Amino acid sequence: MSGYVLEFRHIDRTSLPLVGGKGANLGEMTQAGFPVPPGFCVTTEAYRAFIERSGAMEGYFRRLEGVGADQLKAIAELGGDIRGYLQTVAIPEEVSERVVECWSRLGEVQAYAVRSSATAEDLPTASFAGQQDTYLNVCGKEQLLQAIRRCWASLFTDRAISYRAKNGFDHRSVLLSVVVQQMVFPEVSGIMFTADPVSGHRGTVSIDASFGLGEALVSGLVSADLYQVRSGGILTKKIARKKLAIYALPGGGTQTQELPEAMQERQALSDERIEELAGLGERIKRHYGADQDIEWCWADGRLYIVQSRPITSLYPLPDIDIAEGESPHVLLSFGHQQMMTDAMKPLAIDVLRTMLPFGKPALREPSRLAYSAGGRIFLDMTPLFSLRSARRLLPKLLTAIDEQMASGIAEYIRQDDFVRGLPKQKGLPLTVLRFMRPIAFRLARNLIAARPEQAAAELNDWMETFIRESEQRLAGTRGEPRIVGLQERTGAVLRKLFTEVMAYPMAGIVSSRLIARLAERWLGETDMMPILNKSLPGNVTSELGLMIGDLADAARRSPEVTRLLQDGDAGRLRSRLGLAKDGGEFVALWDRFMELYGMRCPGEIDITRPRWRDDAGTLLPSIVSHMRTMEPGKHRERFAQGAREAERAAEELTARVRALPFGRLKAKLMSRLLRVYRHTMGLREHPKYTMIRWFGMMRGALLEEAQELVRAGTLDAAEDAFYLTLEELRQAVQGQPDVRLAEIIAERKREYERFRGLTPPRAMTSDGEMLTGRRKRQDAPEGALLGTPVSAGVVEGIARVVLQPSEARLNKGEIMIAPFTDPGWTPLFHSAIGLVMEVGGLMTHGAIVAREYGLPAVVGIDGATRRIRDGDYIRVDGTRGYVLILPKPEGEDSP
Repeated sequence: MSGYVLEFRHIDRTSLPLVGGKGANLGEMTQAGFPVPPGFCVTTEAYRAFIERSGAMEGYFRRLEGVGADQLKAIAELGGDIRGYLQTVAIPEEVSERVVECWSRLGEVQAYAVRSSATAEDLPTASFAGQQDTYLNVCGKEQLLQAIRRCWASLFTDRAISYRAKNGFDHRSVLLSVVVQQMVFPEVSGIMFTADPVSGHRGTVSIDASFGLGEALVSGLVSADLYQVRSGGILTKKIARKKLAIYALPGGGTQTQELPEAMQERQALSDERIEELAGLGERIKRHYGADQDIEWCWADGRLYIVQSRPITSLYPLPDIDIAEGESPHVLLSFGHQQMMTDAMKPLAIDVLRTMLPFGKPALREPSRLAYSAGGRIFLDMTPLFSLRSARRLLPKLLTAIDEQMASGIAEYIRQDDFVRGLPKQKGLPLTVLRFMRPIAFRLARNLIAARPEQAAAELNDWMETFIRESEQRLAGTRGEPRIVGLQERTGAVLRKLFTEVMAYPMAGIVSSRLIARLAERWLGETDMMPILNKSLPGNVTSELGLMIGDLADAARRSPEVTRLLQDGDAGRLRSRLGLAKDGGEFVALWDRFMELYGMRCPGEIDITRPRWRDDAGTLLPSIVSHMRTMEPGKHRERFAQGAREAERAAEELTARVRALPFGRLKAKLMSRLLRVYRHTMGLREHPKYTMIRWFGMMRGALLEEAQELVRAGTLDAAEDAFYLTLEELRQAVQGQPDVRLAEIIAERKREYERFRGLTPPRAMTSDGEMLTGRRKRQDAPEGALLGTPVSAGVVEGIARVVLQPSEARLNKGEIMIAPFTDPGWTPLFHSAIGLVMEVGGLMTHGAIVAREYGLPAVVGIDGATRRIRDGDYIRVDGTRGYVLILPKPEGEDSP
């Protein structure tokens, strides 16, 4: 079906290329029998005919291609030129004749709403809402044709151009249809979301309502009533004071009127109509199979639907089967726990799900308690919450990972409705006991009997044995046996790390809590831990940071090496370093660094990310920054000074305890705890370091198999394997790939690009409700950004926003503002004097490293990288947990 004009009754969802998203939805709903006012669409073919009348548009399109989304001045000038020009182009006669013919058939005396409908509008992945113009109460032929021309020109409003540029849409490919719809003159109108757009809860219908036309609400002129409906009943009613309304004028156009005092606080829609509207919304949702953002109105004693589009702002939900009457499942973001909230490719997600030791039907299979949603992993904690002890203890443990996550979880799982609907988990207490028993035994041994000074050597021996055995198991295997071996080893690695390794850092954590508690009880001392935490021995991540400093010192001694590092060309760096004059010392150190840490990188839990040994691009800025901000040898000197300060603090603490009644016994206990703490707390990075070393081997093996698939013609590129699961790779190397493999990979690539733009919730339910708790009241100045204090101290300086380590340009005396950090970010810590992060808690990577380096740090500030601008002068209070943006001192300029 084609032509310049199509009536709604001839349009459905397949008509999108001709009538755009808005037009396709109106036609679809008309054919499905929903109460839609009649109308027609001026198709994209008419728009093409209009544009083709112009010889100048091709030049304008070429100019648009060179404009970025942030070039607002250029966009304003170019958009104004295009719109002005299009107002002078005549509508083709064959188009205007078809428009007038259809308009006459529907009713010349009727008033019409004329709206733009772009082909990239109201899509499941991009709404384009509000990017083009709307004209209401259009009366007569001349007004109608003029409104259509203005709609076509509105495809080039500033906001529309910027939106397309930002979202990667080609300006030529986005075509415009115009929707012409009979006006209804409502008593009440508004917007309905079939899922709560704030909390994300999929079972809550949220309705905004105000008097008159809905444009008053959309444009923000009035505060609307809010009604929420769940399970057919009204859950919430908030009646707003509605001072204004927009009404249609008899001769065309609209006007804003002040409502009589008696109407301003009246409930706009009756309870009966609220429930009827919510039911209509649920039917529309079922028809489309997705939650909808619906424009509605009440006029002449009935409800009308004037638009429906997908809600694109909701975070995707995992596919979880829940029994009738069962509580919604509680899902925790794995990325927030691991300080890496970026979207991951399917292979990375599958590897991590296979690695998790719980909820696995078999060693090689992914955990059934770990779900993928929006390119991230969410852990289903619901079975554990069937235990009363878990409901009490787990939120406390989560506080060390993320305070807001813990608070949100704690509030939700205390609800009676949640507890009543929890399914019984037979045998779970015994399973937990069996899992924890060996860990508890090793923990007790480390706390009470073992020699803490030997802990690092013991753990290093275990780690090297594990890595050596892994290499031996993979040696000589190819094809399917190799993939199966990778699956099996991956399925076992985390259980081994839990049972064999975790007791060492857990001893450090337990001893730190005991030291803090006893120091406060015996001495009234509350601030010893920050000093005792400095320069802990045996920490592989701290040693990585120190080695970065060594590389910087070695580079300084060779001008040619310095130049190569500053050039930032990582592609041929190693070969060029080998030719550098006086570069031998640096090359030897570089090779040793890659041997120890080359398998690491920012976001290292994502196995698909290039490692430092693959691409040193993310590493070079850290070395250069260190050279610029730190004097030679200062990093080692500072670390040694921190160790001396910690040892003195430990000796002083023990001496003060010895002077108390029963002091010898108390001092003996405190001395033991201090030794355990200093020699085991630094080992907390060993489990992850071991896992990442395994990932390094695994990644290399998978890429070798992928290269074979490329040679066989199964894959176009080795990196395409990152969009498959381990099982799909196994089938491919076996010679039995899915017949739709290329199509599957292409679709997953599109999904991944969409997921990258999403912000994952810290925790949510299977209903989509985001669980974010309230912060505790904090002693902070007015206007401060509140977070979680994780490293004590106060510092002021220039804020440097770092979104990726490869883009870091930290200068001496600056405060790093980051979305998160993991061990791949550690090289940057030497250059910073303070740290602010959007996610994290007391025991996450950035917080721990900040305490070791003595950097004041605040974490858990939502949107910190947007709310704090690069170059702002700020105060970071790591004791009370806030960041304050200050006036810049006189003469202070950001570099």
